[in-house]
Amino acid sequence: MTEPPRTEADTIELQLGWLDHYRGVVEAKLTGLSEADLRSSRLPSGWSPLELLRHLVFMERRWLRWGFAGEQVDEPWADSGGDPEGQWMLTPRDTLDGLLERLYEGGAITRQLVSGADPATLGAVGGRFDAHDRPTLNWILFHVLQEYARHAGHLDVVREITDGAVGE
Repeated sequence: MTEPPRTEADTIELQLGWLDHYRGVVEAKLTGLSEADLRSSRLPSGWSPLELLRHLVFMERRWLRWGFAGEQVDEPWADSGGDPEGQWMLTPRDTLDGLLERLYEGGAITRQLVSGADPATLGAVGGRFDAHDRPTLNWILFHVLQEYARHAGHLDVVREITDGAVGE
């Protein structure tokens, strides 16, 4: 969970470094929870920690592979049953280890797609975006980064409520 160097001036590398950092934070928050705690909710909204992890896997995939690269991906909204506004959900095959593996694989793909790219590059047409609504790579990476940071904060609260563990 090492933060990126404070001297990093390349915005793409800086954001990739922070994404790596938050993947580690998410893993640390989930590691040590029982299977029951991973699959149950402590909050009125009803999501479980594993559902949040699955959401992060699909969220990054939607924004980078489907969005920025324009890659055709199967079931981009599978984390919410195909409904962009739907509740997060798990499949019977979802496990902590399997979802963490997918999280880090997605991070490696993100790094491949964007390393060395111009931050002003627009997302591709044909995947998530049409010709009239394409954000820049810089915007996409900032959005994905804020999703990770926000959800890591959610896991901070869940972990503290569950077993008292605090801190990054």
